[in-house]
Amino acid sequence: MTDINQKRRNLIKGFGTLPFVGALTALHAREALAAGTTERVSSPYGAIAPVNDLTTGLPLLQLPAGFTYKSYGWTGDLMANGLPTPGAHDGMGVVRTRKLGRSTEIVLVRNHELGTGSDASFFGAPAVYDNTPSSAGGSSYSAGGTTNLTFRDGNWIKTEPSLGGTRTNCAGGPTPWGTWLTCEEVGSDSVSAGGFKHGYVFEVTADPLQTSAQPIVGMGRFAHEAAGIDPTTGHVYLSEDSGGKSGLYRYVPVNTSGTPGSLAQGGVLQMAKVVGQNNVSVIGAQLGDSHALEWVTVANPDQNRGNATGLNGQVISNASGPFVQGWQQGALRMNRGEGIWYFGGKMYVMDTSGGPVAQGTIWEIDLASQVMTCIYASPSTSVGTMGDNITVSPRGGLLICEDGSNITDEFGTGLRLMSLHDDGKVSIFAKNNINVTSAQLTAVGKKASLAGDRRGNEFCGACFDPSGRYLFVNIQTPGITFAITGPWTKGSL
Repeated sequence: MTDINQKRRNLIKGFGTLPFVGALTALHAREALAAGTTERVSSPYGAIAPVNDLTTGLPLLQLPAGFTYKSYGWTGDLMANGLPTPGAHDGMGVVRTRKLGRSTEIVLVRNHELGTGSDASFFGAPAVYDNTPSSAGGSSYSAGGTTNLTFRDGNWIKTEPSLGGTRTNCAGGPTPWGTWLTCEEVGSDSVSAGGFKHGYVFEVTADPLQTSAQPIVGMGRFAHEAAGIDPTTGHVYLSEDSGGKSGLYRYVPVNTSGTPGSLAQGGVLQMAKVVGQNNVSVIGAQLGDSHALEWVTVANPDQNRGNATGLNGQVISNASGPFVQGWQQGALRMNRGEGIWYFGGKMYVMDTSGGPVAQGTIWEIDLASQVMTCIYASPSTSVGTMGDNITVSPRGGLLICEDGSNITDEFGTGLRLMSLHDDGKVSIFAKNNINVTSAQLTAVGKKASLAGDRRGNEFCGACFDPSGRYLFVNIQTPGITFAITGPWTKGSL
């Protein structure tokens, strides 16, 4: 049994091997974009069309010719412990890739964006954070958490619960040492009857039995979305999804050993500020906008919500405690910070309702220079509708999961996965095609209650395995995970 995570970490840190040269060149090319507007063009992979799922035989996705997929882990499917799979699939990441004899095994951690519910079993997770009712004398419990999925040689093997008793686990991010940071997207005033606060980040391991359910309090208590780690410094970049009062944060850990549990040993939370300017709003950003960043310290990351007056005199009401402290020191604000992904010395951050028409922007942060540049700004829902989770393939292609209004385009109705090209233009890679009857679902062993036209539901949790052969992605409702493979080299993904 040979663990190849260390090899992958060395590759990420060094980027000195030939397969990554073209990928880095592609990302650098996007930096030179002049101010303007993002355009949608035809995909290098070709037109998309409905493709039957190799697991159920149902046409759940539209994909380019040559691409295939297997669905797995539907809401209600029985897990390894005999309990049903929780719903609301969201952020996801690969945490372990290893050889088992001649086989290659991949382990993913998947979020479940569930708030509260009546079931106190916490779907059998071995690690449970909050096992108390959400209100005194009530019967509603924190229902969110994570499950771990095993994928071996192109086949799904099992689902195991890993973390329970959390709320609204939206996005997160993988660590270079092979764990997953799962983030609670709830306001910092969310407290259960047992006194448990919510709005934290938790670390989940590939082996569910090693997960501690310990909140990383130093990363702040706010409506967390995603997390991305700079492997050179160990700094963790964090987004906040709170309309019009979203900060961009980074966490500087005291222990930079890069081992499970090291982040929970403490650190300093900081919020981004534009150098030489106070309380800059980057909400309406245009393609090519650029800002040099500095960072102000958030002294109390666990502070309650409140109002804050910025150095420019602007009052922001009912904001998270960390935002209040940063805003009072002149920090910047986004509209709704969502996906974050690290690749090649850059951190990519999605503002899901930023830009000229509030349909999304992507910021590229050069981690060495600390300059933030807008490389994507959707001018219309046709080009891109409120991107949420994002990922970068090992070939350097950036993929956007849409979470806006249902879109009707030349391929019909449904939300999409969008590919951001080397030249800054975008194209459609895939489309949600889930429109199934209860009879169809019953015939393939799925819950009849999941039936309906689900084409307007979001893609989320997109991530590639380290080899770039498989794209794993979720559709949140009805709650399905997919493994997609095909001729990736025809395009930048």
